[in-house]
Amino acid sequence: MTKFGARRWAGEVVGPMDSSESMDQGEQGVRDGAGTRPEDEPGAGVVTAFGRQLKLLRIRAGLERPEFGERVGYAGQSVASFEQGRRIPPPRFIDRADEVLGAGGVLKALKEEVGRAQYPAFFRDMARLEAEAVELCAYDTHVVKGLLQTEEYTRALLAMRRPLLDEETIELRVSARLARQEIFNRWPAPLLSFVLEETVLRRPLGGKSVLRGQLEQLLLIGRKRNVEIQVMPLDREDNAGVDGPFTVITRKGGEQLTYMEVQGRSSLLTDREEVRLAAARYGIIRSQALTPRETLGFVEKLLGEL
Repeated sequence: MTKFGARRWAGEVVGPMDSSESMDQGEQGVRDGAGTRPEDEPGAGVVTAFGRQLKLLRIRAGLERPEFGERVGYAGQSVASFEQGRRIPPPRFIDRADEVLGAGGVLKALKEEVGRAQYPAFFRDMARLEAEAVELCAYDTHVVKGLLQTEEYTRALLAMRRPLLDEETIELRVSARLARQEIFNRWPAPLLSFVLEETVLRRPLGGKSVLRGQLEQLLLIGRKRNVEIQVMPLDREDNAGVDGPFTVITRKGGEQLTYMEVQGRSSLLTDREEVRLAAARYGIIRSQALTPRETLGFVEKLLGEL
């Protein structure tokens, strides 16, 4: 069982999605005033519908794009991009537009769905679960968990993808990954536990300077009261994580789900017995790893070696 108390809940297997977080963690968009472009067609559909509604409300209010843009703090060109569904409007734009146009909450009501469009379709359910989680426990074996990654580390990982990603897509996903880290600022604070294999912290992906920044970030996040980071040392003769990485998410009310990824495929499991076993397995993994305090000392030692 996890330190924070694993719970059981009935459910069923929700079948394979299209990618693995180890390959895609973090999917938002270019952080600029013009918003971000939808990741794929389902996302584009939501954004297009929002844009049409926005345009109708603007015309009804008798405002030209430049005038409306000035009132909400965005260029007319950006407004055009939002109305045409070419860019995803930031939450602050949606809030301000709703007020300026007297929409009575119509635009704000679409904010969550529009926000979900910043992620690839395969990751949207997991992104929503992360945002709702009251407890999240993750075991990772290859790269640092997306929730813990620095911007430089994320960019380096995405640049290594094969086939190659174009620069705009890389920026799209870098920003999204960073946006997911808002989980550390939520209140009530969720209980977060991470176990990483030692090899993850020794692999200089992106170069030594990128690794140094990543290790420093782990120290900062690991000192948060609601976060515990643990390292599974290479010298352990027993390791219950031999079957690979996975994440156990607990939602308000006690419902638990397990998220697993490998080579471009991901699965979200809600079957009661499977989730119970995953939670129990995670508890064993934690007991075999270094304690959170020992881990901070270990990370500091690694930094001294760089």
